[in-house]
Amino acid sequence: MFVYHTKATAPEASQALIAQSEKTFGFFPKLHQIMAEAPPLYQAYTTTFGLFLAETTLSPLEQQIVMMTANYENRCHYCTAGHSLLMTLQKMPADIITALRDGKPLTDPRLESLRQFTRQLLLQRGHVGDTALAEFFAAGFSQRQALEILMGLAAKLLSNFTNALAHTELDDPVKPFAWVHPDER
Repeated sequence: MFVYHTKATAPEASQALIAQSEKTFGFFPKLHQIMAEAPPLYQAYTTTFGLFLAETTLSPLEQQIVMMTANYENRCHYCTAGHSLLMTLQKMPADIITALRDGKPLTDPRLESLRQFTRQLLLQRGHVGDTALAEFFAAGFSQRQALEILMGLAAKLLSNFTNALAHTELDDPVKPFAWVHPDER
């Protein structure tokens, strides 16, 4: 149903974003090909995603835990595969990648606190309550980081929901990391 744009078919307002995607990833990802149809969406996604990675105080592993938790809870086949590849290329622990793909607890208590807090934010639509917030802080996270997670979740809402609507095909580099939610296996 949705168009996979090329540089030739994409709206003019998406051209600079396409160039940035190609520079960042070395190719024009299928998610971005679809987002190119709506330049404001494409810009909001790339800006929010970029700021989350570059400007937050969460470590790269913590950022991936936030994003992979959202991918899992939102059942995003495309983003789970993509982030599995990214985490593998960044030499992040395989046991963490596997646990996140399976929706299982992480063995590190601090990282599991982050996963659970992120999960509860999603499931409770932000209304996690003071006890959950206090537990998150007790695990060593800050007020700033609680708010930064929301930025990661905003980026994931845009990508996960786009992929849900469009049934986005996997890009060749991520096909070895294809994923199906455990409830659908």
